[in-house]
Amino acid sequence: MDKNFNPDRQHTLNEMISISGTGLHTGINVDMTLKPANPGFGFQFQRVDLVGTAPIKADCDLVTDTSRGTTLELNDVKVSTVEHILAALVGMGVDNCLIEVNGPEIPIIDGSSRPFIDIIEKVGVLEQEATKVWYSIDTNISFYDEKKRVEMTALPATNYEITTLIDFNSPVLGTQHASLKTIRDFKAEIAPCRTFCFLHELEMLLDNNLVKGGDINNAIVVVDKPVTEEEMSRLAKAFGRSKVEIKTEGYLNNLELHFPNEPARHKLLDVVGDLALIGYPIKAHIIANRPGHSSNVDFAKIIKQYIKKNKHTKDIPVYNPSQPSIYSLQQIEKTLPHRFPFLLVDKIVELTDKMIVGIKNVTFNENFFQGHFPGNPVMPGVLQIEALAQTGGILCINAMPEGSYDTYFLKIDNCKFKQKVVPGDTMILKMELIEPIRRGICVMRGSVFVGNKLCTEGEFTAQLVKRP
Repeated sequence: MDKNFNPDRQHTLNEMISISGTGLHTGINVDMTLKPANPGFGFQFQRVDLVGTAPIKADCDLVTDTSRGTTLELNDVKVSTVEHILAALVGMGVDNCLIEVNGPEIPIIDGSSRPFIDIIEKVGVLEQEATKVWYSIDTNISFYDEKKRVEMTALPATNYEITTLIDFNSPVLGTQHASLKTIRDFKAEIAPCRTFCFLHELEMLLDNNLVKGGDINNAIVVVDKPVTEEEMSRLAKAFGRSKVEIKTEGYLNNLELHFPNEPARHKLLDVVGDLALIGYPIKAHIIANRPGHSSNVDFAKIIKQYIKKNKHTKDIPVYNPSQPSIYSLQQIEKTLPHRFPFLLVDKIVELTDKMIVGIKNVTFNENFFQGHFPGNPVMPGVLQIEALAQTGGILCINAMPEGSYDTYFLKIDNCKFKQKVVPGDTMILKMELIEPIRRGICVMRGSVFVGNKLCTEGEFTAQLVKRP
């Protein structure tokens, strides 16, 4: 991704681009074309070889087969092995794309996402005039398959992070793990990693007339048992080679591994592609122990249902008290003219050009509790509004050229109080610009949260005035 890439905007391709190759399991040569799409379009697959068929949305609820990759199906129309292209699109920050194919399977190329990354880079990624809505996971979400010993967990996090662990009781692979701290590292760290299988799996697939498009260069074959000369000859014939070899490190006639833990990294690649089927961009730390396509899709369904159920909370900021503040109390005092007891924001924990999150710890020692409902202390709604206004003032002042400014209310609209704020609560104060600042006029939307509950909201218009 470009260093100026804005993750809070939707993106598509600058122009359409095509690539051709063989389907791994069908052996059919397929042309695939990636086309730009409008904001909100998401990822959709179109079978152009079947006239009059509807596009198939990249949706976990449309998955009908995960035995040898991930297959989407709508009205008896299928597209198979979608995970590598979806991973490439997510890894390049693309949100909206129409994927046209003239066959039943996405071309395998070299078994990784790298060829797809390469063609996307050729045309470039286009920022769109639409906000990208991230869905923050604010509680642990877990999935466990006792039979397959698969465990997957989504933990609250401030970005999208993935850790995978694999253990197939294989002396060749051993126990491996891989991690992706930020999606910006996908291209270099994960995209080149090829799919892999074990020799005994490959023989079963050949017995069933599958992997017709298989080639020694588009998959890592792990040799986990002694192999006879007869088996070697059969494999050579299946792959169209005069002979195949087994190297001492236990891989079939393969190129050197791109990374010592390439299999674990490819499993992470599959997780990225399969979780794109959630249909919503998420902020969470995914930990996947022994993942596979079936468990990935099941987990995607759980996360999708959680988001649909909690969609109203999608904009709740995640507050981690252990993270350092962006503005300390001392820095706030240098920006705002307010002082105790009327300074109602303790620190700033998040700040962009369009959004700010502040924190106010409410204690019984607040001076207003002495007279506001003694015996039943409730923070006055007007002071919650003032706390939002002060937080918004920092957002607006931060966006201005150098100098000192004061902010003055012009109006407050659509103000609602939904939950009480009482001593012991931590107020999370969120302010967002509704429109760009023009001539010192700031229009903002404000929300007060305690935990994941919305307590207060409203729309604010203020004016910035430079101090003489």
